[in-house]
Amino acid sequence: MKQFFVFILFLSFSESALSQIDSAKMFADNIESKMRYESGTIKLKNGIGSLAVPSDFTYLDPEQAEYVIKDLWGNPKGAGTLGMIVPKGKGVAYNDSWAFIITYDSMGYVKDDDADEIDYDQMLKELKEDISKESEDRVKNGFEKYELIGWAAKPYYDKEKKVLHWAKEIKFGESEMNTLNYNIRVLGRKGVLVLNAVASIDQLDEVKKNINPILSSFEYSDGNKYSDFNPSIDEVAAWTIGGLVAGKVLAKVGLLAILLKYIKLIGLAVVAAGGAVWKWFKRKTEPPEVRNIDSTPS
Repeated sequence: MKQFFVFILFLSFSESALSQIDSAKMFADNIESKMRYESGTIKLKNGIGSLAVPSDFTYLDPEQAEYVIKDLWGNPKGAGTLGMIVPKGKGVAYNDSWAFIITYDSMGYVKDDDADEIDYDQMLKELKEDISKESEDRVKNGFEKYELIGWAAKPYYDKEKKVLHWAKEIKFGESEMNTLNYNIRVLGRKGVLVLNAVASIDQLDEVKKNINPILSSFEYSDGNKYSDFNPSIDEVAAWTIGGLVAGKVLAKVGLLAILLKYIKLIGLAVVAAGGAVWKWFKRKTEPPEVRNIDSTPS
């Protein structure tokens, strides 16, 4: 009799969980139906250049990107973006979603003289200490703590293309799945284009294979290219390549405010339906939910 009762209870929980999955999907589908994805060539609003959206991606304009980052993904208000590049079929509301967030920092011309002299192992130790302190402030402001686990991809600077790459593995709160924060900086005459891929750590290979198509899609406009630098009239940035990776200069101008949290769409859709059952069932049936996302340029 006891076994029968347990079986009935399991069926009840299963039906409830399946219902919650349906509700979550409907909730996400409804959000996706309202997004206005674009393709083709996009002229970025500040005139620094254009983006030829790769065929496997779509683009969300700055207004929609702000909605996704702040309202949908639950972030504190931060600096504005130039939009988002989203893989086709992933959307922004689903459990396996990830995206490149586009911003621009008009910090000036970044000298790359120090590119071959940086001790990135030592920098990692310093970054961990800095982030530990920042995490304390984050918690005081009502957000989850976060921790830098290490490099997911060690910093690399392509001198010919004037492009800097690096990736961090970050843990937010008690999340079982760590966050991947893949950073790209394209150096220009008067500043730096920021392409920041935000995903879970298990999507690292998927992000990596799309780096070149994304980089090839962007082109600075005439007068804004790195080679257009005029030392007589142009401002030189206060920080060099090492400063970009450390994030000091970008933190100074306030871009550190964009810290993406858990995408809790499923939780929003089923909050009244019994969270404990859902949490148990999702661990058995669903891939890890899209994680907190750190889109800071640091």
